[in-house]
Amino acid sequence: MNRPEETVSPHAALKERWLALREAQPRMRIRDAAEQLGVSEAELLATGLNGELVRLEPRFDVLLPRLESLGRVMALTRNASAVHEKKGVYRKVELHGARALVLDEDIDLRLFLSRWCFVFALREDLSGQVRRSFQVFDAAGTAVHKIYLQDDANAAAFEALVRELQHEDQRHVLDVVPLSPPAGPQPDADIDALGLKAGWRALQDTHEFFALLSRFKVARTQALRLAGTEFAKPVAPDSLGWTLERAAATELPIMVFVGNPGAIQIHTGPVRTVRPMGPWMNVMDPGFNLHVRADQVHTAWVVRKPTRDGDVTSLELFDRAGENIALLFGKRKPGELESPAWRALMEELVRTLPAVEVAS
Repeated sequence: MNRPEETVSPHAALKERWLALREAQPRMRIRDAAEQLGVSEAELLATGLNGELVRLEPRFDVLLPRLESLGRVMALTRNASAVHEKKGVYRKVELHGARALVLDEDIDLRLFLSRWCFVFALREDLSGQVRRSFQVFDAAGTAVHKIYLQDDANAAAFEALVRELQHEDQRHVLDVVPLSPPAGPQPDADIDALGLKAGWRALQDTHEFFALLSRFKVARTQALRLAGTEFAKPVAPDSLGWTLERAAATELPIMVFVGNPGAIQIHTGPVRTVRPMGPWMNVMDPGFNLHVRADQVHTAWVVRKPTRDGDVTSLELFDRAGENIALLFGKRKPGELESPAWRALMEELVRTLPAVEVAS
């Protein structure tokens, strides 16, 4: 009599596929493996193959203020084309409902908690050493933000948080919800370009720019095109390396923003070690690492925004879909004028590396 075939659960099947892929390509990163296996990173992490995993309650009003107790950590925020890593302490945490700020000199974050869905504590065995981290994912299972303890961090504080926030459901079978693709931009002819330019001239703060785009229902790169050279000048896609190398050579303090829908992470200060490696453009400094897939930068723009403190100039990088990869500014605080050296560098960039063509 034939025995009925055993049914393998989707979770167990994924675990087997991930194990086979790890054996074949042991150096593959989990995000790349998830893409190759056709699942989210959170689902792959939930298999437990990366270490001892504990799902936590999404009580960010408890978690975020207590992160300072961990001591020195590495904060990591990324999108599809860029990774931003900063070392420091989570000080000066402010909670404002679904938004949060971390305003330390080293760890500088803007957090959009409505996008934070799954949170895990992970203990990994790396050559006999335990690496502890908190990892946050959105409803689709895409990584939003990660926090890695450093060697001199407070492991006891980490374990106390894990015990306090442990989720009652430790099955690690996640109900991820694939995100719908964003709607395409309106045709240029349907945009009030004159009104957009008038609103742009009236800006008092760079943070008003997002509201301006929303008011005129215009995509960001579309707005840059329609605004014309009064406000936005296209430059070559390889402008990032040119800018970083010159900022490093002159020790010019800059600001580097990398974000996703759930988190924006900011570096403020000089960059020193700029190192291209294959398709990646990297900054490899002791407290700050940046990794950008330079081959995925489709358009780059030097953008001018009026504010009550004078014009603010940025270098803005976008992928082929018009998603922002990174933003660079000169170092400044509200109430301060823009650095003349940064503005001069951006003017030189426009002259030196103009874009050949910008597609609509």
